[in-house]
Amino acid sequence: MVYLTPLQYALSVVSGVLVGFSLGLIGGGGSILAVPLFLYLVGLDTMPNYQHIAIGTTALAVGLNAYINSYMHLRRHNVSPRVGGIFAGVGVVGTLIGAYLGHITPGTDLLVYFSIAMIVLGIYVAVKRESAKTGTNDEVQRVVDALTKCPRLTLGTILKVAGAGFAVGLISGYFGIGGGFLIVPSLMFSAGLCITRAIGTSLISVGTFGIAGGAEYWFYGEVIPLVAVLYVIGGIAGGYAGTSIAVKAPKDTLRVAYGIIIVAVGIYMLYRLGVL
Repeated sequence: MVYLTPLQYALSVVSGVLVGFSLGLIGGGGSILAVPLFLYLVGLDTMPNYQHIAIGTTALAVGLNAYINSYMHLRRHNVSPRVGGIFAGVGVVGTLIGAYLGHITPGTDLLVYFSIAMIVLGIYVAVKRESAKTGTNDEVQRVVDALTKCPRLTLGTILKVAGAGFAVGLISGYFGIGGGFLIVPSLMFSAGLCITRAIGTSLISVGTFGIAGGAEYWFYGEVIPLVAVLYVIGGIAGGYAGTSIAVKAPKDTLRVAYGIIIVAVGIYMLYRLGVL
């Protein structure tokens, strides 16, 4: 049984607010901050087996948060159920394998790999640019087309969606992250979804991967459920605030700044782990 102080539970909510705020502000990729926040803000790094506990708790929290956020996309029909079902259905197999591999990886090594993944993601976020067609009549028409008909699922498309789902699920399960920054482009490439519907559909997989990976870590006793729930509560409030600001803020500037923050946190983790 894991016992935390009232302050640590309060800081779990604060962690959720910070991650939810960043997600609302710049979109996908924000959940990767949950692990260092759990480790160094909440203070899980003082516990036995803290590396796996932080990964497992993050996976569960991210999964719950994704399912909650998918509600608005479902209401707006920004979801392709068949594509999402194939991607998530095959991907959950990869998630369970990834979670097991993460569980048997030595804790320090797992966090080193995670830190490197943070640095790579931070660079990707910083250099990424929105499509020039976003918001134009062409993009609007693609959204309308996506809402009025489902993409044609040929055998080739099904195989591409399934393969992409398995690969992303494996990464998601291993690191305990949602993987939305990988799922969205994977859905656009493998199934031909427009970005709007890819984002909505991705939440099915993010939620499924997170819950599946979190459940496996929970089975090994490496999840603190109450911390995950408190994180989700904070994430809802932070997401609302971040989204409100994002409407007026320059997104490219925010994205570069956020990418730099992720890289800096990744380097800090490597320093704390004694690698640097």
